[in-house]
Amino acid sequence: MQTALTIAGSDSGGGAGIQADLKTFSAHGVFGTTAITAVTAQNTRGVRAWQALPVDLVIDQIEMVVSDIGADAVKIGMLANAAIARAVARTIADLSLTNVVLDPVMIAKGGARLIEEDAVDVLGSELLPLADVLTPNIPEAEVLAGCAIRSLADMRTAGQRILERGGRVVLVKGGHLAGSESIDVACSNAGTIELRGRRLPGRHTHGTGCTLSSAIAANLARGLSREDALRQARQYLEGAMATAPRIGAGHGPLNHFWRAELGVQP
Repeated sequence: MQTALTIAGSDSGGGAGIQADLKTFSAHGVFGTTAITAVTAQNTRGVRAWQALPVDLVIDQIEMVVSDIGADAVKIGMLANAAIARAVARTIADLSLTNVVLDPVMIAKGGARLIEEDAVDVLGSELLPLADVLTPNIPEAEVLAGCAIRSLADMRTAGQRILERGGRVVLVKGGHLAGSESIDVACSNAGTIELRGRRLPGRHTHGTGCTLSSAIAANLARGLSREDALRQARQYLEGAMATAPRIGAGHGPLNHFWRAELGVQP
């Protein structure tokens, strides 16, 4: 069985973070392991508080998992602060980990900031070059590219600017733009492709970024090409959103096991 490691924060509401990642890994037939970077107190309506774990404890988790179970792919989410980001980058390089998917988590769905300011620079300078796939949403891409994004053309420009900083594929997610379609733009040295789908209505969107990035990681662990990993991850996310369980009074979680309910193989 393939394995995937998620390095991310814990979501007490179960909709995002390592909880979403583990559900997604399982839904793809991949064994999931974790290195928790922070603990959050949150539900579908927002984040009340969060606390980063000690750097040494984060790294110990990674080293213990990799030394015994291994990691066919790595998903990186909430890193909390610069010290954790820098140590994670160093450890990934030292352990020669591959199929790294970096979701540059900065702001929670409800608006709470989930990373300290100085960690953003470390993320861009030290972690981004190690990423096989980077998955920023539009606000995150604006920070990393240093430009405003108001259109599909802006997304392409931002993706190319980020690609120049490192990484192999930059997937700029277009969910924040208006329109009947939801369009993601994937930039690589081979060119630019668009992933299009209908925009799904509703407020049950908590954990979409975590779910997409962990689905990409699971697909890479299973041996799919980067393009196929992106396309199949998007299809999986759309199904999880369309069948969301309607839990909570705010931004509700997704249905990570919709394929199993329909008898569909990953």
